[in-house]
Amino acid sequence: MKKSIIYSCMIGLGVLSVASCSDPMDEITEIIYDREFSPIGLEVNNVKETSALLKWKSSASVSDYSVEVYADDSLTFASSPSLKKDITDSELQLVGLTYDTRYSVKVIANDKSNSSRNSKASTLFFRTSAQQIFNVIEEDNIADRSVVVSWAEGETDVTELRAFDQSGALVTTHVITDAEKKSSTAKVEGLNPETRYTLKLYYIVKEVLKERGSKAFTTIADLDGATLVRPSDDLADFISNAKDGDVFALTGGTFVVKAESSSATAGVLSVSKNITIKGIYPTRIPTINGRFEINDGASLTINQINMDGTGTTGDQCFNFKGTKVGGVSVDNSEIKNYRKGVYYVNVVAKVPYIKLNNCLIHDITCEGGDMFDCRSGCIDDLSITNSTIYNSCAERDFVRFDDATDAFAGATPKITIDHCTINAAANKSGKRLLYVRFVGTTINWTNNIVTNTTAVWSNQSKTSVPTFGNNNVYSGCAKLNVLDGVDAGKSNLFVDEKAIELDPQYTDAANGDFKIKNESVSKLKAGDPRWY
Repeated sequence: MKKSIIYSCMIGLGVLSVASCSDPMDEITEIIYDREFSPIGLEVNNVKETSALLKWKSSASVSDYSVEVYADDSLTFASSPSLKKDITDSELQLVGLTYDTRYSVKVIANDKSNSSRNSKASTLFFRTSAQQIFNVIEEDNIADRSVVVSWAEGETDVTELRAFDQSGALVTTHVITDAEKKSSTAKVEGLNPETRYTLKLYYIVKEVLKERGSKAFTTIADLDGATLVRPSDDLADFISNAKDGDVFALTGGTFVVKAESSSATAGVLSVSKNITIKGIYPTRIPTINGRFEINDGASLTINQINMDGTGTTGDQCFNFKGTKVGGVSVDNSEIKNYRKGVYYVNVVAKVPYIKLNNCLIHDITCEGGDMFDCRSGCIDDLSITNSTIYNSCAERDFVRFDDATDAFAGATPKITIDHCTINAAANKSGKRLLYVRFVGTTINWTNNIVTNTTAVWSNQSKTSVPTFGNNNVYSGCAKLNVLDGVDAGKSNLFVDEKAIELDPQYTDAANGDFKIKNESVSKLKAGDPRWY
């Protein structure tokens, strides 16, 4: 080995002198410290519910390492170690740990020749992963202010459920009962609508929380005290026993109304109170397979529901039976597969309103009735807006409103058709989009796209001249931009503002996709807004 020689150099004032030491320094062959260095790079990896991997950097002078592991500890090392082991390697796989538990670790480097020179301990602490014995939270079990959860069957070491908001603040605690332990199911209440929560399941051992499961979910929209109804429930029974103001909130799935005759597979919901029926999951809109009858004292509000007339007796979706009825309002819904039409007012009833907004209405064959059909009654306000209507009333009239002025003296009904996409409706020569004969009716037909119909606006002298504006007609609609009526000179229905005639270039009209590919038509902002 080379000798290490140290020279002492002195710098004088203005004179540099170098002197050699009398004796060179002896060769340094070993440095002996008071003790071994503590292990460096101590870390824990792959932490799981019952295992973890300890690692550190090895040292050539170390004979082995002593590892001590303490449970339920955060570097206090106050109790006896749950594991004590000497190893020659620089890593140790820990197994048999307890889930969701704090562990402290000591690692000491041992001197092979003198134990008094063993290193000081390197330490760390970690927490094993929590368990996950929660089952998936079913969407149907999430309400506006509560949630029903379940966990693995037979797991009775559970104490309580805690709900935390997104800030991590504790919102509510539910103590699990013996019955809930047995069923592995519990309901947590005290939540708020439309709020994101993390729900944690705990087992408390000697006042120490052990997390056994965690699930995040979002509560649904405010149900305003609504009654939650599932497909397994009898919706007709709920409605027949309803009180004024009741709200029925439907989970996802199909609600088949029990048929009233052997010739049908789906029946009628008889409404006699002022009620609301709404879906609660935007991603799983419920379907009501059946139809509605509106009786005395009834009004009906529907939101986010698909209504399917398949298998019914053939009557309209909404059939007004009472003479003292309220209105019907339908939003964000679908109406399909009804044979006679969408609604039917053939009683001497003054209906305050029928409003259809943001709806898809299709495959209404109109066998024995017109699409929107009022005969003996009067509708004060008929409004069809932001909707798509297609493949319907092939051989019937679109809006029918017979003259019942004798029964409703002084009535001034209003019809509004605005921002609708209408394709292949009343598509037979001589049929009318506006078969309106109730004298004094105001008609507004604006911002609509009409395609593929040979219908005329009207051929009735009683039909009021509509207010037209920003409409587009195309393909087979030649009669919609000319004077109407058998005798054009006597007709009182004129197109006072000619419609635009551009091809919307629908994406796939045959399959109900009316997305507009023609940019010039899109710029009109006409038709159902969903297709711009």
